[in-house]
This record gives sequence, structure tokens and C-alpha cells, in this order.
Amino acid sequence: MDIYKVTGIGELIKGNPYVGRGIVIGKSADGKNAVFAYFIMGRSENSRNRIFTKKDGAIFTEPFDASKVKDPSLIIYAAVRQFENNVIVTNGDQTDTIYDFVKEGKCFNKALRTREFEPDAPNFTPRISGMLTLEDKDFRYKMSILKSIDAEGSDCARYTFDYPSKAGLGHFIHTYVTDGNPIPTFQGEPERVCIPDDIDEFTNDLWANLNEDNKISLYVRYIDLETGEETDRMINKNK
Repeated sequence: MDIYKVTGIGELIKGNPYVGRGIVIGKSADGKNAVFAYFIMGRSENSRNRIFTKKDGAIFTEPFDASKVKDPSLIIYAAVRQFENNVIVTNGDQTDTIYDFVKEGKCFNKALRTREFEPDAPNFTPRISGMLTLEDKDFRYKMSILKSIDAEGSDCARYTFDYPSKAGLGHFIHTYVTDGNPIPTFQGEPERVCIPDDIDEFTNDLWANLNEDNKISLYVRYIDLETGEETDRMINKNK
């Protein structure tokens, strides 16, 4: 087993009916870009009734058809926000928690100590989060998963991973292993993935290999480390 193997994102998700929501963070192969991606999937009508929108540089999930919204509490949130040189991406309203803590000079880890997995028994969907900290024309990044410590949801286990940026290397964390009832929670460390130089190559590889029935939206951003210029792609299945 090669523990240092780096795999294309499409290869990791191809044929998997349900990886849930996912975050990828890493550096392009040429070393020029900080890269992140966030996608959502859904099985229920309520979950599938969503799109990504951009407002003032932040990315939000919003209902596609407002008349069909049943419970907005776990599906409508700011997925991406930025404070100064910190870019935050998560699968829930903990985006705002991290943002508020960082704005007050506190840290990513302390912010997530105040949160836990989602209260959606029996799945107890994990909260996954990431933060890129840009500095000196480079960056570091953190990833986190908060998940139930047992099948009863009696307490929360918190895992945080801290990475230096390495050209061509990214890490991928997602909420679920695959489909099921209850849905099995992600296990182990974030998976190692290739980060190509071309944003469209990366975006297309990810979107094309997410399950056609369950994929909903995808957002990808490349940040030029030399100039700070941002290039992004957004795909919504609901148009």
C-alpha cells in the first residue's frame, strides 16, 4: 500500500453514489495557485432544491424553488467567506462561527470547539470545514471534521488536520463514505488528490464523476499566489 499515492479527484469519486458534501484544498501542480472546491449532493427533494449563488465574494446555498423549502436550517448557509487573508469553506453555518472567531483574533480550532455534528439522526451528518491562510505568496491550510462518537449521537469527536502547501497536492474530505441507511460517516484522514494547473480540467473532472442523480452544485476557485487574482467556476444542476 502506497500511503503517499496521489489520485485524481475523478478517480476517487467515480461510481460512488453518495459522498455527500465535499471539500478539496491544495496547490496547483505548477505551484502558482491556491485551490479549493466545494460541492453538495442530495437525496431528498428538500436537499436537491438548492443552488449556489455569489454575493460580495461569498458563496451561499439558496433554494432553487422557494415554494418547496421544508426545513432551511441545515441546507441554507454561507459556504465560503473570507476575512483578510483567511478563506473559509464549510458545509454548514459553522462558516459564520469560524469567520466570527477569526475576526476576533481567535483560531479555527477554538471556533469548532463550540460546534458539533448536525442533529439529523440517525445519520448525524458530520460538519466538515477548511481554511486557507494566504501569506508571503504562499499558504497553509486546515481541514476539520466533527462527527458523532457513536451510533446514538451521545457526543462529538473532533479531528483537525494542518497542512503546508505542496505543488500538485491537495486533500479531500467529505461527509459520507457512500450511500446507506443510516449513511456511513467519512473515516480516516483526508484523501490525497492531484491538483492540476487548469481550473477547467479540475472542475470538469470533479463534476463529471459525481453521481448524476445526486449531484447538485459545485464551486471551484483558483487564487494566483503572485498577484492574488481569483478565477472561479460555479455549476448548478438546477438552472
